[in-house]
Amino acid sequence: MIDQSTICAISTAPGNGAIAIVRLSGTDALTICDKVFIAASSKKISEQKANTVHFGTIKDSDDIIDEVLVTIFKAPHSYTGENSIEIACHGAPFIQYRILQVLLKNGARSANPGEYTQRAFLNGKMDLSQAEAVADLIASSSAAAHKVALQQMRGGFSDEIANLRGRLLHFISMIELELDFGEEDVEFADRTQLQALVNEIKTIINKLVNSFELGNAIKNGVPVAIVGNTNVGKSTLLNALLKEDRAIVSEIEGTTRDVIEDTINLGGVMFRFIDTAGIRTTLDKIENMGIERTFQKMRQAQIVMLLIDANRSVDILNESIAKVNDNIDRDQQKLIVCMNKVDLCDDTKALAKQLVGLNEGDKLMFISAKEQTNTDELATELLKVVNMDTLNEQDVIVTNARHFEALNSALGSIVRVNDGLTNQIPTDFLAQDIRECLHFLGEITGDISSDEILGNIFKSFCIGK
Repeated sequence: MIDQSTICAISTAPGNGAIAIVRLSGTDALTICDKVFIAASSKKISEQKANTVHFGTIKDSDDIIDEVLVTIFKAPHSYTGENSIEIACHGAPFIQYRILQVLLKNGARSANPGEYTQRAFLNGKMDLSQAEAVADLIASSSAAAHKVALQQMRGGFSDEIANLRGRLLHFISMIELELDFGEEDVEFADRTQLQALVNEIKTIINKLVNSFELGNAIKNGVPVAIVGNTNVGKSTLLNALLKEDRAIVSEIEGTTRDVIEDTINLGGVMFRFIDTAGIRTTLDKIENMGIERTFQKMRQAQIVMLLIDANRSVDILNESIAKVNDNIDRDQQKLIVCMNKVDLCDDTKALAKQLVGLNEGDKLMFISAKEQTNTDELATELLKVVNMDTLNEQDVIVTNARHFEALNSALGSIVRVNDGLTNQIPTDFLAQDIRECLHFLGEITGDISSDEILGNIFKSFCIGK
């Protein structure tokens, strides 16, 4: 059931500003506006055309609150699909809240978090994945995150899912028809065509599932673990990359005992740098806890940046490389080895030839974190790992954990359909697996949803959106 009450909220960010927007949406939006707004033309808002803007004053009885511009949107041609009003007022918080109070006094109620977008979904203005993309777009902190969220909000992901569901629905209807005529041993669904469709859908879903690693990194920042022995310059490098003194730098070994994280936007991509405790043998219990966290973060990172000191013995350097190799997945994680303090070393190239344990795809860079030598080249190398240039506007990237979970479940169902066709299982079992796949795909777009799912999604939205 769609709530028919009229809701209102301040839709611009809190604080002082030149202007602010107060939104009103619902069946009575126009009549409530007429109670508080006096147009300069003396005409009622409810009698005006849609998509027009009107100048006038907002009043509370005889008390003038502000001079405003009122924009009219009429159902179904509005963001929510309902009659809607947007009041552009001066940006003082006092004015914004006075307007909100007078709307509440005249029959509106305060909007819940995400209620405008929830109503847009319930009124068919967008599907659930598009609604979630609205929140991602608002929260986007990099060009990459903005690009992916905008593509999803425009329906790129929805179209992909709708296409898969539509083709599966055709076959399930044919199979259901077979079940209705089970005693007559007829076959309406061509098993060869169904097998080809299942193989295609399995490939597409698998591609979407695999895109989540990149999508999650784009949305939340690419995790980069900076690891190495004590006093090799990890904290200095973090500060150099962030261009601020984020981590404590000291000649005393073991200064960093816990994980320090911070983010930076490089070339439109958000990176989440993780400065870790130096790896060494120690009896200090607290430092050992930090070292254990170093190994945890190393295993979780998409990129591992190993810092080695060009002025230490080659045995120590190779030991560091070996420890990293023992704790990362060489097939899934990218390793960048940074030979630091090259400004104090006479022959770094000769030293590099003695390093062992590096794979062909590993990158070896010569830097000085203190002097910021080649740190820009290091940033360029990080961008190459993400390789956003290979993406185009048509690429569908999964960024939402809920979508990832549903796609994984759909993949499991379609794999069972494939196995069932191969093993010629009974038609009713085959139909059940196809229904399950349709169910999980429908959960993504909201064709199948529950109040609990909707509540969990929209409670994370800001009020006013």
